[in-house]
Amino acid sequence: MRADARKNRDHLLAVAGAAIGEQGVDVSLRDIARRADVGLATLLRHFPTREALLEALLRTSFDELTALARELEASGSHEDALVSWVRACVAWTTEYRGVTVLMAAAIEDTESALHASCVTLRAAGARLLTRAQAAGAARGDIDGADVFALVAMLAWLGDQSSLAPRADHLFDLVASAILTRPGSRPAEAERPERRR
Repeated sequence: MRADARKNRDHLLAVAGAAIGEQGVDVSLRDIARRADVGLATLLRHFPTREALLEALLRTSFDELTALARELEASGSHEDALVSWVRACVAWTTEYRGVTVLMAAAIEDTESALHASCVTLRAAGARLLTRAQAAGAARGDIDGADVFALVAMLAWLGDQSSLAPRADHLFDLVASAILTRPGSRPAEAERPERRR
């Protein structure tokens, strides 16, 4: 890709990220193009669908969360690794309102531009869960799909203004329900700051 084309693409992604952060994933593509000071045709030339735009925008975050899962697999206790990763996923999803709905749909839709990234992310969480289960630190009656669903549920709670103040408390309740060791509880220090 030529340098000027890459610069234009990066500009569109930066503008789209800001717009989606403010208005959610349903923001108008026309509005994104207007904010970027380009025509809609230019935006669609780079990103022919909303999902293609979201996939390009979210790919770095997906890759970072997958890499975090690998790092956590190699260090720390089994339960802390699992809970820390779930907490990082929930914190990230709050950056883009409505993204968890798209992610949940993309898991089932093999034609979705987000499918491969979401499947990889779910697999990363499943590995951490399996590791914790093998150590007797997590319940055996849940799987990677459940962990992915819990991330979506907890992210949704954080997006509800009336429930947001209870989000951390509810996260701790859910984490305690996943873990099996008495007294297991995520460490306060492991909590990343919520981004808005």
